[in-house]
Amino acid sequence: MNLPAFRFPKPLGMAMSMLPSYPPSLLFSHGLNLALGRIIKPELLEPLHGKLVSIRVTDAGISFYFTIDSSGFVACQAGKTPDLAISATAYDFFLLGTRREDPDTLFFSRRLVVEGETELGLIAKNTLDSIEMPKFELSQFTPEKVLEKFAARLLAASR
Repeated sequence: MNLPAFRFPKPLGMAMSMLPSYPPSLLFSHGLNLALGRIIKPELLEPLHGKLVSIRVTDAGISFYFTIDSSGFVACQAGKTPDLAISATAYDFFLLGTRREDPDTLFFSRRLVVEGETELGLIAKNTLDSIEMPKFELSQFTPEKVLEKFAARLLAASR
């Protein structure tokens, strides 16, 4: 399923940029822990421990702030300058997350911006590149497929 390129409308991005960053950062860090917590080896993230990282979704006007410690990803308040800031549109992050686009391609085409400590950016990129994640297909989340999986789990649990 090919999705057309998407951008959040400017007025929506401007409105969202006025919202506080901590609640979304808390949800984002919990999502990272659920999605990557068992996949990424903790020692790979040690150089990022205690560093403030920001993920900025430019067209949506939102930024997520977090750090990493021995327990995983931890939400932070905005305030000080992040040690590493990664910025792109929501669509470009979608392309990265589904591995339909290479980070180097987006970086050299200036669609992915990395600011701060370059070494931290390379560590984050190499860590994400090294993990084997199943290919994300949006089509697996159609209502029919979700209901099929739910029904199968209910049947398995009732046995």
